Amino acid sequence: MIDKLEYLIALARERHFGRAAEACGVTQPTLSAGVKQLEDTLGVLLVQRGSRFLGFTPEGERTLEWARRIVADHRAMRQDIDALKRGLSGPLRIAAIPTALPMVAALTTPFRERHPDVRFTVISRTSIEILNHLENLEIDAGLTYLDNEPLGKVNTVPLYRERYRLVTSASARFGDREQVSWAEVAELPLALLTPDMQNRRIVDSLLTAAGGPPKPTLESNSMIVLFTHVRTGHWASVMPAMLADSLGLTTLVRSIPIVEPDISHSIGLVVPHREPTTPITAALVAEARRIAPKLEASTLTDPAIAALQH
Repeated sequence: MIDKLEYLIALARERHFGRAAEACGVTQPTLSAGVKQLEDTLGVLLVQRGSRFLGFTPEGERTLEWARRIVADHRAMRQDIDALKRGLSGPLRIAAIPTALPMVAALTTPFRERHPDVRFTVISRTSIEILNHLENLEIDAGLTYLDNEPLGKVNTVPLYRERYRLVTSASARFGDREQVSWAEVAELPLALLTPDMQNRRIVDSLLTAAGGPPKPTLESNSMIVLFTHVRTGHWASVMPAMLADSLGLTTLVRSIPIVEPDISHSIGLVVPHREPTTPITAALVAEARRIAPKLEASTLTDPAIAALQH
């Protein structure tokens, strides 16, 4: 039964029979037969079929909710029993928004010191993708915004406040200032994240309210791409203070606080709202709560993050 529920979850995630079968490591006929057997067992049609996947019936949507719950509980049970036998071990999958990637090590490093047999996978995703991945059991936890857009059914641990800087050449317009206003930043052509990123939506709303609309001269879904352009001394961007400091400023580039208004947003850990949770997820939540006061109080420079890891 569990494998058939896994098929249903994969189908919800991939929206395609062939890709769902590939994700489950089975052939498409095997997956289709498994879903059909599940329908026969429950006595209802779960999937709307045509020449391709057309979606779930209302009964299928409800079954999918139960499938996610049952499969998650099954995984938690197996991990719990394994932890009793061998201690905490196995994979831990974390997705983070691009602006939070520099602080992931502040969480994973002390966690690994306590639980050396845990293996990490860290990926970069948008805030919306993180919530979808959590729902479909593709990741164990995420690092994302907590206070800007709806999160749905997740448990959260606030970690720090994201504050914003104009990152620009010292010789560029406003480059010699100790602080700038959002209205002044709105006058500049900027290198910004792509619109699917929540950070970009935050920046757009602030610039528009201050006199925008934004004037992006370059867009990317990678903060590294933005920062390497800024470091040439010929581009400017709006970045979280922690990110700018962790990537490393040069003599050509300054990180200038943006005020009027002085805006910040909460970044934190999100995990599925589920009891009982897996032992690894529970340990990660405990670690996040342990480091949160230091992380929030820290200036979030490289040395500060390094100090949190020891």
